Amino acid sequence: METPSLDLSALVRSDLDRLVAVEPGRHGSALLYRRPPAGAVASREVAFTPWLLVSGEALADALPGVVERRVLSGGGVHRVRVHFPDLAAHAEAVAALKTLTGANPSSPQAPYRLFSDITQQILTTLPARLFRNLAFADLRRLQLDIETLTTPGFDFPNAEREGDAIIMIALRDSTGWEHLLSGPAMSEKEMLGEMVRLLRERDPDVLEGHNLFGFDLPYIEARARRHGVRLALGRDGSRLTGRSSRFSAGERTSTYRRYEIHGRHIVDTLHLVQLYDVSHRDMDSYGLKASARYFGVAAPERTYVEGSRISEVYRTDPARLRAYAMDDVRETEALSRILLPSHFYQAQLVPFSLQNCVTRGQATRIDALLCGEYMVANASLPTPQAPRDFQGALTEALRSGVFRNVWHADVRSLYPSIIISRELTPRVDDLGAYLRLLRELRRFRLEAKDAARRAPAEQREHFEALQSSFKVLINSFYGYAGFAQGTFNDYDLAEAVTAAGREILRTMLDFLEAQQATVIEMDTDGIYFVPPAGVDDPAALAARLQAALPAGIDIDLDATYAAMLGYKAKNYALLGHDGTISLTGAALKSRGLEPFQRRYIRELVTLLLQGRGSEAEGLRQRYRQDLEGHVLPLADLAKREVLSTPPRVYAEALSQGGGRRSAAYELALASSREYRQGDTVVFYVTGSKKNVAVTDAAKLLADAAPEVRDENVPYYLDKLESLHAKFAEFFSA
Repeated sequence: METPSLDLSALVRSDLDRLVAVEPGRHGSALLYRRPPAGAVASREVAFTPWLLVSGEALADALPGVVERRVLSGGGVHRVRVHFPDLAAHAEAVAALKTLTGANPSSPQAPYRLFSDITQQILTTLPARLFRNLAFADLRRLQLDIETLTTPGFDFPNAEREGDAIIMIALRDSTGWEHLLSGPAMSEKEMLGEMVRLLRERDPDVLEGHNLFGFDLPYIEARARRHGVRLALGRDGSRLTGRSSRFSAGERTSTYRRYEIHGRHIVDTLHLVQLYDVSHRDMDSYGLKASARYFGVAAPERTYVEGSRISEVYRTDPARLRAYAMDDVRETEALSRILLPSHFYQAQLVPFSLQNCVTRGQATRIDALLCGEYMVANASLPTPQAPRDFQGALTEALRSGVFRNVWHADVRSLYPSIIISRELTPRVDDLGAYLRLLRELRRFRLEAKDAARRAPAEQREHFEALQSSFKVLINSFYGYAGFAQGTFNDYDLAEAVTAAGREILRTMLDFLEAQQATVIEMDTDGIYFVPPAGVDDPAALAARLQAALPAGIDIDLDATYAAMLGYKAKNYALLGHDGTISLTGAALKSRGLEPFQRRYIRELVTLLLQGRGSEAEGLRQRYRQDLEGHVLPLADLAKREVLSTPPRVYAEALSQGGGRRSAAYELALASSREYRQGDTVVFYVTGSKKNVAVTDAAKLLADAAPEVRDENVPYYLDKLESLHAKFAEFFSA
């Protein structure tokens, strides 16, 4: 596959190539894993001593176990780099610094600087970066998916319940090899042992799965512990390890159990699609099947099995379940092939593992890039500027309603363009690394974006994912300036950039309105509008708009739509010329809504965009009749909540006057089944009055009797009417 040209050596120095992983080794060493052009991955040991930075030689003198020190150039606060013989001595020095200074390593103003990621330390000081002179296709990626039983009476499997066993483990890798481990021919223990053997034999660089961190690996870990199976998945024979961590994609932050395998990377494609949607904001679901359909990689003959029916299908039609499991890993591989390359290329620049290039925030990656430049130059590091507030981007919905023939004008990399055209640089960046790196990264992103336009259909998603990831990275150079933990942050720079951005967007607004265009919405770097009457050439209008903007600011009139529903700021729906409808914003697709509400919104919005608003009343009446006639499945009325803490902890907190009542926890405690932390509780509301306390009227979906419909019809009708009323103003349009 063709890739945009980018001379990475001009950006970041790396003295080694074809590295697929690095790990701390024994006393005073690091292990490097290299994939040669032919043959198996080979490892070698090189000298490496863990290090940290301190503010002066007096503090360095007070530390135990120092084997080397280097005074760094420049006027930065952290001007002495001290090395230690091994990780134990390094940890002892960190403990000593906490005592000596009274400051924790996480404090931006501490008189010492700790880089807790040992991989980052190794790659920074070798210096080296992963995957140099490797193509993405050179990586060996292995996909994994498990299927499990669910004890009757529960909605979802739980690895701590004895009967909720793993019944299938589907494996495939990027060479096309596929294998399925399945009961009842194999016991659960035998499947787990054979999975370990096969993974070691296939020797992947990357282990992949969809919701791998949230389901598959925690489940495998718990069941292996039950059977005494050693998960020796590391390239050195070491065990799989896990710890609690946090993952952020845009405004969404979640906790998860992060896993590590020595010499390998672990990538959850659920994280990849969430990061993709930060820029696009039009995915309705992040589940594997929905994501595969969204990216066009779901095979026409793909086998589907409802999660609630897996145990039943395993008993009655195991061949169908085996086909389903293999389709899961095939779709996982296809998603990764589209979305992972952008992070693969970032790992060629940033001194992080591939896993961390997915899970670490953009500002953290930029900080690692900049600090790496300074360490290679043996230059001292400053401390971050104290945080302060400043005015942000321009986001404004000028009009609401349904509009036809909508165009979108987008400033190419608005904030990076402002920084580059005005040569803005952080006050303490003596090496000029910030502006140099941004220029080269922006060039690469624009090349990838242009390649996406030219590429054949089968390559377009690859380039689109690539440019989207780098768009987020380079746009984050502005965000980095206002990042409280950023070593080179600069709030004056951040404020200057947003002020210039608002000015440019206002200039675009003034131009379009002067041309009699109807502007609908402005959001940070783009505008949705209806073109002036008689104007039908986007390129001509784009050229005139471009002429109104300052030098160095380039626009794209990058898309046109058959129709747009402007609901409110950052909440809108678009109808493509091919009939595709995309929803953006929590008000239109919140996962906090019951399934019937989400479906109703999509059907209603579809009518509005298609000019069939007069049919909205008929849609409302149909849903009313379905609710009153008990036609909708109870699952369409149910909410799902995951028990983030054990039910007993909730009960103890409530008894001591802490926390609020929760329907999910109340149901778990009252149930004869043993609910545990991590279980999903699915419930609906019963009764006969619309105004009820959900905690008192909730009922487990698993306890519903098929022959008795006891859902609270007035309660759900009220939800329907409230939704209908929110869109009423658009019906006549």
